[in-house]
Amino acid sequence: MPKRRRYSSEGFGPTIERLMAETGTTYRGLAEKASLSAGYLNHIVHGNRPVPSNDVIARIAAALDVEPEHFREFRIRVITEKLEQMPELIDRLYKRLA
Repeated sequence: MPKRRRYSSEGFGPTIERLMAETGTTYRGLAEKASLSAGYLNHIVHGNRPVPSNDVIARIAAALDVEPEHFREFRIRVITEKLEQMPELIDRLYKRLA
């Protein structure tokens, strides 16, 4: 099996699909481990539902034996939450990028 990357650069659905393929996990198997429905997971993977909350991402990550940070969307949310707590840093970043 190829070495798993620590962080995915793919979108949420494709990342789940890749991890499922790497581990031989089915929708039903993942659903059972994450306490979600297989149909809901299918909708997430195919982009028919928005990326779920960080709590749900954490359950999916645990079921796939990765950290929640493996998912790009989780990392973006964490960074966004941290930045929202530091408006002065946001101002400094805008000035640097301008």
